[in-house]
Amino acid sequence: MKLALIGYGAMGQLVAKLASEQGHQVVLSLDIVDASRGVEDLANALRGCDVAIDFSVADSVPKNAEACARAGVPIVVGTTGWQSQVDNVQRIVTEHGGALIYGANFSLGVQVFYRIAARAAELFRDLESYDGFIEEAHHKRKRDAPSGTAVQLRKIVADGFIRDVPVTSTRAGYVPGTHRLGFDSAADQITLTHTARSREGFAAGALVAASWIIGRKGVYEFSEVFEEILKK
Repeated sequence: MKLALIGYGAMGQLVAKLASEQGHQVVLSLDIVDASRGVEDLANALRGCDVAIDFSVADSVPKNAEACARAGVPIVVGTTGWQSQVDNVQRIVTEHGGALIYGANFSLGVQVFYRIAARAAELFRDLESYDGFIEEAHHKRKRDAPSGTAVQLRKIVADGFIRDVPVTSTRAGYVPGTHRLGFDSAADQITLTHTARSREGFAAGALVAASWIIGRKGVYEFSEVFEEILKK
């Protein structure tokens, strides 16, 4: 793949490293110095790329998505904290015949964690003695809280668990990311935990999504098409 990287911080650099190891080519890198560029200017720069991967900042996602759609370049959005704008971004991408895949977390392990959590919520649904809870912790530089992963996890659990599930967040140090789903009663406590040892899993998943989105149209959520992506 000929890749465009939007955002060249820790995640962007890791995606570039893994892409090179897998035989892909990064032909364009856009960073903070490009934030003031207009949509048409970005679209012109993006033309000729096979796919773009965005790990920038939430406020930039709508413009980046529009630029990619205008350029005919599908985009993978790994940036979090912009979910309130999903409807607007979907409208923009669809209007220009583009393609976008986004997700709260592109880690393949987290996708499996989601499915285990959904099944657990179903099992505990009718056990009124148990209360559910979600805890998440990330490094101190992460801006959004709760994390997009925790928000998605709560949504998944809420579909099968009839009682409210509170979410608590911690921002400290250099934690890549930990998410814990628990069910607590007077008798015992059951917890399911996903712990990211590094950001490599997020980068690897974004590259898998990039390969899948090429040649498609429309807007997709990563967890909803995860099984289809795995089959490919």
